[in-house]
Amino acid sequence: MENSLFLFLLLLTLCSSINTPLSSASTPLLNSTTDQNALLAFKNTITSDPNAIIAQNWSTNTSVCNWIGVSCGIKHQRVTALNISGFALSGTLPPHLGNLTFLKYLDISSNDFRGPILSELSRLYRLREIDMGANSFTGELPQEFGNLALLDYFNLRNNSLSGSIPSSIFNISTLKTLVLTYNEFSGRLPSDMCNNLPNLNWLSLRANQIEGQIPPNIWKCRELEILSLSHNRFNGEIPSEIGSLSMLRELYLGYNDFKGELPQELGNLAFLEYLNVHNNSLSGSIPYSIFNISTFNNLDLSHNQFSGPLPKEIGNCSSLKQLLLANNSLTGQLPQELANLKLLEKFVVFNNSMSGPIPSFIFNISTLKNLSLSYNQFSGNLHMPSELSLPNLEVLQLSQNELSGEIPSSITNASKLTQLELSGNLFSGSVPNFGNLGLLKTLRIWDNNLSGAEFPSQELGFLSSLTHCRFLEVLQVSGNPLNGILPASIGNLSTSLRDFHAADSNITGVIPNTIGNLSSLLRLSLYRNQLTGLIPQTIGKLKKLQGLYLHRNRLHGYIPPDLCRPSNMVVLALGGNFLTGPIPECLGDVQSLRNIYLYSNMLNSIIPSNFWNLRDLLVLDLSSNYLTGKLSSQIASLKAINQLYLSNNQFSGEIPSSIDGCQSLGYLFLSNNNLEGSIPPSLGNIRGLTTLDLSNNSLSGSIPESLEGLIFLQYFNVSYNKLEGEIPARGPFINFTAQTFLNNSALCGEQRFQVPTCIKKDMTKSRQNKVVQLMKYILPPFILVIILATIIVIVLMRRRKLKRVQAPTDIALGVNWRIISYIELARGTNAFSAANLLGRGSFGSVFKATLSDGFDVAVKVFNLQSERAVRSFDTECEILSNIRHRNLVRIIGCCSNTEFKALILGYMPNGSLEKWLHSGNHCLDLIKRLQIAIDVALALEYLHHGHPFPVVHCDVKPSNVLLDDDMVSHLGDFGISKLFDDGEIMVQTKTLATIGYAAPEYGSEGKVSPNGDVYSYGILLLEIFTVKKPTDDMFSEKMSLKEWVHKALQDNAVSEVAAPDLLTREEDQHIYAKLEECVSSILSLAIKCLAISPGERINMIEIVAALQRIKSKVVAGTTKHQQSALSIAVGQ
Repeated sequence: MENSLFLFLLLLTLCSSINTPLSSASTPLLNSTTDQNALLAFKNTITSDPNAIIAQNWSTNTSVCNWIGVSCGIKHQRVTALNISGFALSGTLPPHLGNLTFLKYLDISSNDFRGPILSELSRLYRLREIDMGANSFTGELPQEFGNLALLDYFNLRNNSLSGSIPSSIFNISTLKTLVLTYNEFSGRLPSDMCNNLPNLNWLSLRANQIEGQIPPNIWKCRELEILSLSHNRFNGEIPSEIGSLSMLRELYLGYNDFKGELPQELGNLAFLEYLNVHNNSLSGSIPYSIFNISTFNNLDLSHNQFSGPLPKEIGNCSSLKQLLLANNSLTGQLPQELANLKLLEKFVVFNNSMSGPIPSFIFNISTLKNLSLSYNQFSGNLHMPSELSLPNLEVLQLSQNELSGEIPSSITNASKLTQLELSGNLFSGSVPNFGNLGLLKTLRIWDNNLSGAEFPSQELGFLSSLTHCRFLEVLQVSGNPLNGILPASIGNLSTSLRDFHAADSNITGVIPNTIGNLSSLLRLSLYRNQLTGLIPQTIGKLKKLQGLYLHRNRLHGYIPPDLCRPSNMVVLALGGNFLTGPIPECLGDVQSLRNIYLYSNMLNSIIPSNFWNLRDLLVLDLSSNYLTGKLSSQIASLKAINQLYLSNNQFSGEIPSSIDGCQSLGYLFLSNNNLEGSIPPSLGNIRGLTTLDLSNNSLSGSIPESLEGLIFLQYFNVSYNKLEGEIPARGPFINFTAQTFLNNSALCGEQRFQVPTCIKKDMTKSRQNKVVQLMKYILPPFILVIILATIIVIVLMRRRKLKRVQAPTDIALGVNWRIISYIELARGTNAFSAANLLGRGSFGSVFKATLSDGFDVAVKVFNLQSERAVRSFDTECEILSNIRHRNLVRIIGCCSNTEFKALILGYMPNGSLEKWLHSGNHCLDLIKRLQIAIDVALALEYLHHGHPFPVVHCDVKPSNVLLDDDMVSHLGDFGISKLFDDGEIMVQTKTLATIGYAAPEYGSEGKVSPNGDVYSYGILLLEIFTVKKPTDDMFSEKMSLKEWVHKALQDNAVSEVAAPDLLTREEDQHIYAKLEECVSSILSLAIKCLAISPGERINMIEIVAALQRIKSKVVAGTTKHQQSALSIAVGQ
């Protein structure tokens, strides 16, 4: 009996041993020591512990169960929970974690763990909860995780995981929560996804790259309460089977490519609180059935193609707080049933085609915070109850409708208003006193029929009332018949005021000197009024001023030199006044100036000589004054000038032949002056010239044939001069008429020009004999001189070659490279002095040098103490010997020996794009920014697709984009580039690109492909048009530059992220709309470059085509004047 009992117990022990799981290749001790060793191995893989939490606490001196973040079971004292969330740790996961076999809860979220998620974790069969979110894990999710049969919570949000979601995950029948948001998962969801998930109540796959259709068997996940599939690439129709998920509370399907109609079956979701399908391609009517859901809290149908009226059943949704319907094609009136939405906080129907009156009951919904009805066809008076309170209203946008009548004074009872926009309507009567709106930041009431005073001699009292709005930043009242005087109290407006626009408003009187108190002002726009008196000198106190628009008034006196003090001035518009005296010479020192308008005044000086130093000036309009003197040959310094208006003055002398230095010139007006001499043939070198007016001068000689090469010339006028000879007949002259050539001395040519036919005389025989005799005596000496000169050149070249350093044999040199000696470089750089230093980098320094032939170059000297620098030199030699493109930095030669290595590059006098974007002393208009973007895109297109061996630049950023004399962009610095073999699409490197610009896949593995350059280019594009660096302090893990811009695009708030002065409502709403559309299109294109998955990014061929379409679209459909204004954002 005792033997039997002993055998039974022995057998039981053996069975127990067999059933105990093995945790590693060698069997560990089955006690807490195993857990301790596993956690110590984990500790050893932690590379950063800034708060020393793990370093000081996880010690063998104390029990593992007492370690911070560790919990143990009472019975076995084995580790059952590990929670180190938010400890700011960095490192990787060791396979030893698979030995924590009693672990039930694992939370390592909100740290910076990297590398793959190990399959060893799938051995922790007791696991119920896993939270590894907000880390930097990469690679694919192991299929073995499907073996965790007890798992009910699985969260991997905010990592960089890729590949398809393992189908095994969808077989964990205990799973209740699956959150995989903000990763790079791709592929399709399994068609049988919900067959084995009877308990799933939260499925979130937001912000991945998943494609295809939603599986029809979604209805089998009957316990689903939250379904989030937004920001993916789902397509097809939204399956009606979703209507069978009776427990569903939140449904997010936005930012996909769903088409078709919204299923009526969604009305069956009796507990639905949130429905978001924004930014898809859904169409048809909004199904009335969804408004039978009484639990609705938030409905977002914006940015689709829904049509028809808003169903009256909306009134059933009494719990609705947010109703977002912007950017659709809805029609009809606002239904009365909206009055039932007593909890409504945000109502947005921006940019639809809704009409009729705005019902008064809208203003009785006391919970409203945001009411946006702009860009519709609402009409009639604005009926607001006199006792209106709207205690929570912060944003009221009613712009661009057909509203009329007076602006109700009760609107000022909404004391929390920060943004009030009523522009582009038919409002009349007086502007209300807005002083009660103490929190107001933005007030836009431009383009109405509002008055500000009863008599022109009265002050505009409403402006005085605004002095109580201490947070006011934007004030736009232009385009109203205000009929009054600017009060002196205007100087007491908010010190935060950035934009003050009161143009075209029939304002009289003088500009108060107190205007100089508005210390934050960026733009002051008072053009097209009846202002008199002097320009206040106090404007010079506005140090931040970038745009001053006072044109078309009745201002007189001198232009005060104080206007030169704002060092960031971009636009100075004083034309169409009665200003006298000289042009202030100091204006030539304001290097930030891009547009100067002084036309139609009574200025009577010469053009100051330092005006020609404004190398970045785009528009100069000095027409219709009394200016004298000769046009300086230094006019060629205006490298960026696009429009030059000098007509109707008293300029004399000749047109400088150096004018072809103005290679960006498109419009040249020199008519009605006293110019004489001949038309310089060099005008034919300005290939972009579209308008040339030289009429009413005293020009003589013939019309140069070189003008036939001006293929873009559309308007040409040389009438009323003293020209003679034959009128050219080719090129643009095919389209000109007789009006172009009226009243000249002796022009001849084709009959259509209404001039005599030219008589061609044959050379007489005697004249031929004279020529022959002359050549007999001149030609032999001339040939002898040529021979002697050739011999001297050959001798000198041989001597010079002996002085040069022998070319290296281990690098590939370009065919036309010059080998330049160290001595010549030392002389050209003043012994590599600091005065010649252009910049330093990780691989060496760059100096400006003047070679012996007088040619300026940039010398890139490599630091031979750095192995990476030597590799960089070899790489640049290899790359640059294989490529040549107008938008790549040109290599001229090299100097290389065992002790010195340098590349000689083309000198770029305008420096880097980074300087132009961030130095504060430079300014780029929208067209110039767009052209720079196109130049860089063309360079990358050539590198990726332009020859048999693709090149990946690997470091595209503003500091590597250089600008030449003509502001043409050149991509440089190929020190870490990769030259691919034929057919190769991806390589690996240990040299990483700059933080902020590097594509995510570079990571620790350094995966390099042309797609990485596309990502960097996308960041560059955002930086060009927002002037924000990806590494600016405002950006963090929670909000990157990409996400910031993406959100602005979603909210139709492009103007909030665009660079200053790119989007300003100044002259013409048509122009503003063009500018806004252009910037929005560019930013949207940039977002396409920044897809998380490399394979989902567009390529450079597509990018170049898209940018060129955008540029063409900006100009298409506008008048010549509007095309001019598009490049300067201000009219004349």
